[in-house]
Amino acid sequence: MRVLIVEDEPYLAEAVRDGLRLEAIAADIAGDGDSALELLSVHSYDLAVLDRDIPGPSGDEVARRIVASGSGIPILMLTAADRIDDKASGFEIGADDYLTKPFELRELVLRLRALDRRRAYARPPVREIAGLRLDPFRREVFRDGRYVALTRKQFAVLEVLVGAEGGVVSAEELLERAWDENADPLTNAVRITVSALRKRLGEPWIIVTVPGVGYRIDTAADAIVPGGDTTHPDSGDA
Repeated sequence: MRVLIVEDEPYLAEAVRDGLRLEAIAADIAGDGDSALELLSVHSYDLAVLDRDIPGPSGDEVARRIVASGSGIPILMLTAADRIDDKASGFEIGADDYLTKPFELRELVLRLRALDRRRAYARPPVREIAGLRLDPFRREVFRDGRYVALTRKQFAVLEVLVGAEGGVVSAEELLERAWDENADPLTNAVRITVSALRKRLGEPWIIVTVPGVGYRIDTAADAIVPGGDTTHPDSGDA
């Protein structure tokens, strides 16, 4: 999951970003409305967290632009105002949820995951494919009933691959969805993470490398055993 945080208080924004990273949620920060609109035009986000009171175009205006774009990005609004009239106006603009400052990071995470679950494409809260069972809320992964301990980044990459339901995901898209805007596009972090993820999931290898294209989950009944070029954990990056 990748989130845009629009917040003009740097310490709060950085604290939220760092906290979300600990939950395997990539996050970018925009300190004003103009920066937010620029990031929205360049990157694909799963959710937006908007402070209503920001410099430049207000959070309300950013929300209107998101709604008008037809992107369907869920919006969680932040505000220090807790009056019901303030919340009502936010919902009328297009907010999907509301959180009043100050707030607990855990509550923000729960609300973001709930919004993500209710997105237009209606993913089930627990996803299962080819013997894998991935629970994004508990951050648990099982393969054939066996618990698999993953790092935060490995979990984020697997979540994107599982969400593709067997479709190919490019290295560029994995970098876009599981890392943030500070990720180096020339890094080999994707290849290293996928290789380590394969080994954590165990044999037979279930993550297939499609040379020159990307990666996918092998949905066949029997994944190719070690020795097959496309599923070997040391095969080259896409």
